[in-house]
Amino acid sequence: MRFFWAFIWAILISAVISYVLASMAGSTFDVTSTFVVAILVSLAVFILGEGVLKSSEEQ
Repeated sequence: MRFFWAFIWAILISAVISYVLASMAGSTFDVTSTFVVAILVSLAVFILGEGVLKSSEEQ
């Protein structure tokens, strides 16, 4: 369930960032790039959360 919510938040945050940057640049909002960024952010969160970053209790 935590992966689901992390992906939803990644989509929402990526959409906001993409919309703001597109409007500042005067270009159109691209949904495809929003989902690509959301997937990349989600993968980074999953990899860091499950493998790379360990709490002091697990070491």
